[in-house]
Amino acid sequence: MNTILVTGATGKVGKTFINRLLSDSRFNSFTIRALYHNRELPPHPRIQNIHGSIEHRDLVEKAMDGVTHVLHLATVKETPEQIMDVAVKGLFWLLEACRTSPTFQQFIMVGGDAGMGHFVYPHPIPVTETQKHSAYQGCYALSKVLEEVMLEQYYIQYDLNGCCLRAPWIMEKDDFKYQLSFGDDVFGGPRWRDFVDEKTAAEYVRTQTIPIMLNLEAVPVKRNFVHVDDLVSALLLAVDNLKARQQLFNICMDEPVDYGEMGKYLHETRGFPTVEIKTEYHSTWLDNAKAKFLLNWRPEYDLKKMIDSAFDYVRAEDDPRKVWYPG
Repeated sequence: MNTILVTGATGKVGKTFINRLLSDSRFNSFTIRALYHNRELPPHPRIQNIHGSIEHRDLVEKAMDGVTHVLHLATVKETPEQIMDVAVKGLFWLLEACRTSPTFQQFIMVGGDAGMGHFVYPHPIPVTETQKHSAYQGCYALSKVLEEVMLEQYYIQYDLNGCCLRAPWIMEKDDFKYQLSFGDDVFGGPRWRDFVDEKTAAEYVRTQTIPIMLNLEAVPVKRNFVHVDDLVSALLLAVDNLKARQQLFNICMDEPVDYGEMGKYLHETRGFPTVEIKTEYHSTWLDNAKAKFLLNWRPEYDLKKMIDSAFDYVRAEDDPRKVWYPG
């Protein structure tokens, strides 16, 4: 039997990964140890739930007992009072437990394109896994850099078997719809209502107007996204994959979302009006060729599927929209 520890197990990636692994016959020999901080998972015969934070070494050592695989998802956002304890110290305790464990086999981590600056900095060529880190201002992007560097050093120092799947903004359910809202219910950033006055923002909410993000040259921005289903597919392919050993992969859509094409499609298919919003942001194109080549992974979501899945999604009464983190 194998036991996989999933940190951040109750987040969108953790829940989707656990459900997919439990339903996949390839992983019938796996049990799951779910480590969570805020929410809980329902009881399941193959899941052991542990409540706590990876910043505490004793908890990590308890969680790692007998574990063969680790999927590290736990993170925090722009919270300076927590981020170093979770992203740096917590990861350190995990990696230390892995390298000294008699049962450990593989460490998998989900990173983020925040460590590459995503659309904050200009990227004149596609962003590959060999490009130098370039965190934008704030502690979250810095944490993404530190996580990747620490994991890489454990490859060098201890020949640890690990890999990192670097993801851009992860979408599920109706997330993509709400990242376009001019209301206070906007998911993540930019906060579109801050670009217009209050009255105009209210009118845009009423008319379901779609913002077309422009760069400083008034060209529609291209921005990277990934659907949680595509990311989890890549994660499952990485488990026990010899080609994933000590590798970094960009996991994203084949092409970034072009806000101009997005607005055009939403207008043509749903009649939504659009408005151009000039910003200081830049287009970025993450290159996912390495994951295709080594993992034989292919994303299923393109622009149209990403849009339609979000705008057609109907929430159940017992599934209210609640954003635990901004992105």
